[in-house]
Amino acid sequence: MAQPQPQPEPVALEMRGIVKQFPGVLANDNVDFDLRKGEVHALLGENGAGKSTLMNILYGLYNPDAGEVLLDGKPVSFRSSRDAIRAGIGMVHQHFMLIPVMTVAENIVLAVEPTKAGVLLDYAAAADRVRAVGESFGFAIDPEALVEDITVGQQQRVEIMKALYRKADILILDEPTAVLTPQEAAELFEILASLKADGMSIIFISHKLNEVLEIADRITVLRRGKKIDTVPREGATEDSLARMMVGRDVLFEVEKPPASPGDVLLEVEGLRVFDDRGIEKVRNVSLAVRAGEIVGIAGVSGNGQQELLAALSGEDPRAEAAAIELRDVPIGRMTAGARRKLGLHFVPEERLGRGAVPALSLAQNLLLTRKEALRAFGWIDRRALRRQAEGIIDRFHVKAAGPGAAAKSLSGGNLQKYIVGREIDATPKVFVVAQPTWGVDVGAAAQIRSELLQLRDAGCAVLLVSEELEELFEMTDRLHVIHRGRLSPCIPTSAASYQLVGEWMSGLWPPPEPAAPAAGAPPATRGELR
Repeated sequence: MAQPQPQPEPVALEMRGIVKQFPGVLANDNVDFDLRKGEVHALLGENGAGKSTLMNILYGLYNPDAGEVLLDGKPVSFRSSRDAIRAGIGMVHQHFMLIPVMTVAENIVLAVEPTKAGVLLDYAAAADRVRAVGESFGFAIDPEALVEDITVGQQQRVEIMKALYRKADILILDEPTAVLTPQEAAELFEILASLKADGMSIIFISHKLNEVLEIADRITVLRRGKKIDTVPREGATEDSLARMMVGRDVLFEVEKPPASPGDVLLEVEGLRVFDDRGIEKVRNVSLAVRAGEIVGIAGVSGNGQQELLAALSGEDPRAEAAAIELRDVPIGRMTAGARRKLGLHFVPEERLGRGAVPALSLAQNLLLTRKEALRAFGWIDRRALRRQAEGIIDRFHVKAAGPGAAAKSLSGGNLQKYIVGREIDATPKVFVVAQPTWGVDVGAAAQIRSELLQLRDAGCAVLLVSEELEELFEMTDRLHVIHRGRLSPCIPTSAASYQLVGEWMSGLWPPPEPAAPAAGAPPATRGELR
């Protein structure tokens, strides 16, 4: 006699035929999505696939142009996030919506504060309620701690507690591990498993295939605003999911021959950078990058990466350093243009505004880094501009109307490919690059990584700053971690582990102590890392 098949849980949420269009972009194209009670349903896709737009509609931040939303089988319409919260939907955004100078309790009860005498905040009652929520779900967070004094992982738990405090039945997590260390991500997954066991329905938005396969019960893939399919986790693989995401087979790994490091081409000693308020964002950083190697810097966003890169590229004149040398030439007082002439090229994290001028064409954007090389008898050689732009578009498979297309008309991923391609095509001697594969599909990411390795093998010194640990472990020869503006000791990537790097990302490394030289050892050479 056949065994009865287990029945799926009832549907908590349905989104039918959702359409959302922005000027020039069809973000959601007739998308269907459903969520069962007590499950984790992952929403997977590359940046720009329409994931966040769909969830912002569910959370009341956008109104759909067409389609309907049903909760427990009943049509609903949300005019704001407050309506969604009242209906039992909570959302934790990738960038937290917390007020740093307020306490954990004040952030959690904000807008639904317990009062006394009708008008005054009952702080004791707020702290007691928050403490009770934390204890019931196993969140060990002091309600009276200031948000600015707790870790990023704890801040994320505060965001989750905000939703639980408001009695959410459905929890939306938008790229929840993007700002977490590996250890914090593992703790988050334990929390989600506990919430799921208590009957909560969870939507997990991500572009990380390994995480989706670890946490999700079902997986829906979006590509260019369209729903491709919904599949169970059982039987799904990274290859099959990647194929749905980009529409073709994908090569995940690139061949990485051993490095052959040469002379030090970029060296920094005692770099300090202060912001407009006089707060030190980069603290006494020293590093060196040799020809023929890739040195990586890992870290959670906001720990001084942008300030460090701006100082190295010459964009921030406020940087203070005992020495910054490029190919044995002091460059601490040089402009970004003068540094480019010496062979230093730079890809910033921010694409529009810093990496490209939005209103200019792709060809015109070449003038940001090729102005001297493209002049003919004192005039800009427009034909040469177009030829070089066309070469970059073809080589890096940039989807654009042509060299005359405005930078702002490209999708984020295609603009990223063009900016990275523009700098690689210039054959730099030293290449400082931030988040090189951010927003591009997995196939294009493999090509960019292959191009970076080719630069390395041709003798370029590459400094790679990334929040993707997989990328750093795959690409780099040596590795630093940055935390609150301080740089960890540098170790061979082959000697690192996810656990070690995760601990260092939390600031858990001992201050480097000078080692006693071995008997008969030669003195340290210039540029040797401690």
